[in-house]
Amino acid sequence: MAPKTPELLHGTLDLLILKAVANAPRHGYDIVRHITSATGPAVAIEDGSLYPALYRLEKKGHIKGAWGVSSAGRRARFYELTARGRKALDTQTKNWSAFSAGVSKLLLGPTEPTP
Repeated sequence: MAPKTPELLHGTLDLLILKAVANAPRHGYDIVRHITSATGPAVAIEDGSLYPALYRLEKKGHIKGAWGVSSAGRRARFYELTARGRKALDTQTKNWSAFSAGVSKLLLGPTEPTP
């Protein structure tokens, strides 16, 4: 059974987007495709979540967008990581790693018997 993604994505969508554009500029559909390819069915991103996140990241200066033409020949806005975005990606990745390691310890560790 796949987890419900809205709860999982809360607070992580920005990090996933930053990672998706870390090595190459991507347009919205390509960002979603890259994340889905990397995570499998565990993460589903809706347009209603993606585009507000892109605008938010652009406003923060973490990504910058420019118009171009997609491989399908359509006009699309391509996003790439900025220097500020790379710092944010590094910081957020370290924070996420520490957080997920702590949660995993609790969830996957031994349980204490109840008295």
